[in-house]
Amino acid sequence: MIQYFLGGENIVRRDAREINARAFLDAGGVPDVLVFSWARASFDRSYKRRKRVFDYFRSLGADSVEFADCSAPKDEIAMKIELSDLVYLTGGIPSVLVSRLKTRGVDRMLSKYRGVIVGRSAGALALCKKCVVTDRKSDTISVIDGLGLVDFVAKVHYTASNDRILRRLSDENPLFAISSASALLHTNDDVSVIGEVYLFRKGEKTRLTASFSYPLADISYG
Repeated sequence: MIQYFLGGENIVRRDAREINARAFLDAGGVPDVLVFSWARASFDRSYKRRKRVFDYFRSLGADSVEFADCSAPKDEIAMKIELSDLVYLTGGIPSVLVSRLKTRGVDRMLSKYRGVIVGRSAGALALCKKCVVTDRKSDTISVIDGLGLVDFVAKVHYTASNDRILRRLSDENPLFAISSASALLHTNDDVSVIGEVYLFRKGEKTRLTASFSYPLADISYG
């Protein structure tokens, strides 16, 4: 399984196109894509939003683009996951996305999946053991449970204004901070980066490079 943790993307501007294109290549170049747009409180069923994602992914070479229905039978969702080459989790509210994925048993389905998973923003956080979530209205930060498909902590949409609280949080557990239009890649026990990604560990901040190498056991949660 290959997992892409995308720190954020403006879908209209397609400012992480190169990262998505790389994920599509990892999924065979012309993948069948299954999209989980479950991270908004009222779901994300608008024709305009879905068409924007559909057109974007087709332009990247997707053979097909389907959207998972949260109300569908679990065996139908499981079959769609099994038949897809790439699963894509959209942005929105992390707690909403995690709750729905767990309620529908998608966390267990994805734990057995052997294709490529791309999580954008809330979708990236949902894959983690723990998620560092910023409330943009109050500037507060909280830590919530994710699905635990990987055993580390992450913060997306990272900016330097987050440094003080991230340094404090990293005293207990290391965490990755991923800027928008940047990504952390996880394959088996290997971690690599594209763009601007930082590791906070014991109060210290390190910008990671393409040659980044660190024992995953040393940056795992707990």
